[in-house]
Amino acid sequence: MFKPPLESSLGLSGTMSALPFQLGIVMLGLSAAFGGTLVERNGPRWAMFVSMTCFSSGFLLSAFGVAIGQFWLVVLGYGFIGGIGLGIGYISPVSTLIKWFPDRPGMATGIAIMGFGGGALIASPWSAGMLSTFGTDTTGIAQTFLVHGIVYAAFMSVGVLLVRVPPEGWLPQGWTPSRAAAKPLVTTADVSARNAIRTPQFWCLWIVLCLNVTAGIGILEKAAPMIRDFFSGTATPVAVGAAAGFVALLSLANMAGRFVWSSTSDLIGRKNIYRVYLGVGGLLYLTIALAGDSSKPLFIMCTIGILSFYGGGFATVPAYLKDLFGTYQVGAIHGRLLTAWSVAGVLGPLIINAIADAQRAAGRSGPALYTTSLYIMIALLVIGFAANELIRPVAEKFHERVPETPATR
Repeated sequence: MFKPPLESSLGLSGTMSALPFQLGIVMLGLSAAFGGTLVERNGPRWAMFVSMTCFSSGFLLSAFGVAIGQFWLVVLGYGFIGGIGLGIGYISPVSTLIKWFPDRPGMATGIAIMGFGGGALIASPWSAGMLSTFGTDTTGIAQTFLVHGIVYAAFMSVGVLLVRVPPEGWLPQGWTPSRAAAKPLVTTADVSARNAIRTPQFWCLWIVLCLNVTAGIGILEKAAPMIRDFFSGTATPVAVGAAAGFVALLSLANMAGRFVWSSTSDLIGRKNIYRVYLGVGGLLYLTIALAGDSSKPLFIMCTIGILSFYGGGFATVPAYLKDLFGTYQVGAIHGRLLTAWSVAGVLGPLIINAIADAQRAAGRSGPALYTTSLYIMIALLVIGFAANELIRPVAEKFHERVPETPATR
């Protein structure tokens, strides 16, 4: 049986070797939640410097840990410190781009978050190439971590030097906030992060994001074995190489959806685009469940649609927050909302894996391994659809008070 390099070189179990990654995802959500206010207070340049420092030093500490055979240093470096850098680095460009593109916030956040997802398409083959060159023993893994830390520091430092927020009162030429406020759910008022979490709109959107991500990440995490299991009993089962190509295709759909669907939300509105994510997504899941192993092209097209909605949901949510709560502390509010990602990152794979294992233990195979979990995902998307329908404009009592001046009088 093939064992990942870190697992084999340090003699770890599969569960232990996954610990740094799992901790990194948890720390991403927590650091985004608790660091969002600091990002707004100190500015994106400060935030990106902190992100660069934590993210790169996490790799360097991991390299040292592998070199001396201390796995706890890998957990601390890659998982804890690197996860903090990842979370702060995730929210800082989003809130900055929203301020530069108030007329097209969906497009702006789509570009930023598409880059976040697209990084995996570069990092994965790059890492594999380095391991092939350096070797998969402790020395080779340590060198791979070391190169990652140095190169990421170099490239992220360019972002630190270039990033800036627009000057006070800056607006795109020919655009006025009153024109945007004429759309449903779009406000020209501002709501602080402290007040935002007291509104029902925040928690409705928390549910929407959590359930949309749960529905997508479950398939993404299980994509290769899922397509092989689904068609294992057919005349043309899916080979390992084809399953890997399927995973790459879903990754591209995830990345493209972040830009395409988020940009579309600028035209049709945030609430309407989430109706598509949740409503059409539920219908795609239903199609997979009913079709079973009757058609590979249908299965692939449906999963591509689901993963594009998964990516689009990530990219659209900062613009949705901007519409509801204004730009005042949108980065801090976005950070708090990302706790939904941390929950979904555990919930989605847990549902798919636990049910598949139970069905396999009961002697079932093929689509029967996943039918129950597919119907659970449909139910979750229906709940998310209802939560999206409950979202209304934020009440004025939560708005920030504007100091009275002769102009406002």
